[in-house]
Amino acid sequence: MSENEQWEYRVQTMGSLLREVKDQELYTLLNAWGQEGWEVVNAVHTSGNRVIVVAKRLLSGNERRRRSWPTS
Repeated sequence: MSENEQWEYRVQTMGSLLREVKDQELYTLLNAWGQEGWEVVNAVHTSGNRVIVVAKRLLSGNERRRRSWPTS
């Protein structure tokens, strides 16, 4: 990783105690994220039928600058 590379992360929990995550639901989410440049780095199946998905993507130069500007 170069010094100038910065990442942004995204986390989403799917499912609940009463509802399992359907394969098609997960498939749709992962494909949508992939089209936006996200790469899944971890997915965990927890108790209670939940799946936690963690993804990352490189921050663009414009986005890094925008985030570093002070807010008023």
